[in-house]
Amino acid sequence: MSASPDVSEGRRPAATRSAWRDVPPLQVRRFAALALEEVPVLAQDILREIRAEYPGLPVVLDESGEPMALVGIRRALEGFVQQLAAADRPRYHPEVFQEFGRGEGLEGRSLDSLQAIYRLGVRLAWRRLAEIGQQTEIPPPAMYELAESGFEYLDGLVDQSVRGYAEAAARQAGERLRLQRKLMESLLAERRPEQQGSPAPGADSGLDERAARAGWPLPERVAVGVLLRPAREAVAPAVGEGVLLDMEAEQPRLVVPDPDAAGRPELLRRAMTGWSGAIGPPVPLADAAKSLRWAQAAVGLMQRGLLPAGEVLYCTEHTEALVLLQPEELIEDLARRCLAPLDHCGPAHGRRLAQTLLAWLETRGGAPEVAARLGVHPQTVRYRLRQIRELWGDEIDDPDRRFELELVLRARRLRGELGRP
Repeated sequence: MSASPDVSEGRRPAATRSAWRDVPPLQVRRFAALALEEVPVLAQDILREIRAEYPGLPVVLDESGEPMALVGIRRALEGFVQQLAAADRPRYHPEVFQEFGRGEGLEGRSLDSLQAIYRLGVRLAWRRLAEIGQQTEIPPPAMYELAESGFEYLDGLVDQSVRGYAEAAARQAGERLRLQRKLMESLLAERRPEQQGSPAPGADSGLDERAARAGWPLPERVAVGVLLRPAREAVAPAVGEGVLLDMEAEQPRLVVPDPDAAGRPELLRRAMTGWSGAIGPPVPLADAAKSLRWAQAAVGLMQRGLLPAGEVLYCTEHTEALVLLQPEELIEDLARRCLAPLDHCGPAHGRRLAQTLLAWLETRGGAPEVAARLGVHPQTVRYRLRQIRELWGDEIDDPDRRFELELVLRARRLRGELGRP
């Protein structure tokens, strides 16, 4: 954009006649000279008005001790005026205005106030330029063109500030993610035996300091989640403020503060639509690593098809599966010993007897109740129960043995080996 209409690319048809170009060069140079003389005082006046309108605006000094805002205003005015006498591209001094944008981003403010300040500056500058235009007898059509160019020039300044703002925002986001990852490392680190039960989890690990730097208030309880990516380049779920999220891991992890807070589970379910994974049980902050272990165990069972996939499930809703399927070697050894009497019954008949035994153990009822659970005739159940008593003998009446049998049979049903009643 330029005061000259043909310099504003794409905004004015090439064939349109420029009123500013029709002003005699001597008159244009006189206007520009008077305007340049006014720049230092005008810049001070603009800054004073801006501070009166925005009293909370911080004063940032450059290396020479001069307010950066004043330097920017002066350079913007000079750049605009200097191009009036020549068809030159505008000189925005991008480093100054990018720095303004960076400052707004680093201070956590929006660009709205900065753009409002720019507009205020343009209005004040235009008033003085209009007075100089009257002094130098610049025709009104040319002054209208000049006003339009001034606002186009403002657009360029705003673009530079937006660039600086975006750069600061990206830098802050990267730093915030780095601090959050460091914090999560401390939270999820396995604690030494002598640290178990310690009331101050951050005393030795620097957790308190890392949490403060990340702006994360330490909660009393947390739940830790492990996610499975729906796609390689999947966008991070919008889990909301307060929830720590590490997307760098192969299986992204999240730490949910105060997981039992009203509305928290529902918010997480909506945020993680399309994702799958597991969220571990709520635990004291010091035991976050334990919640992580259960979440990882649940994800492992999901990947084996032993827990529902395609959603983010809560470990507390699948306690039976996690308790019975996770210590796989121990359960299998117990099953081998407890179910040894079925070894010579044949696969199909042994499976039917196991189903009947589990139904009997769960109902503690007679043949009619067991038959209803299995969907077979009561007489069939009586026949099978007699066989079961023959196979196990008096052990079937021992409470401890019945408990072990129910334990291993439930585990087999969870693995799909017995079917469901």
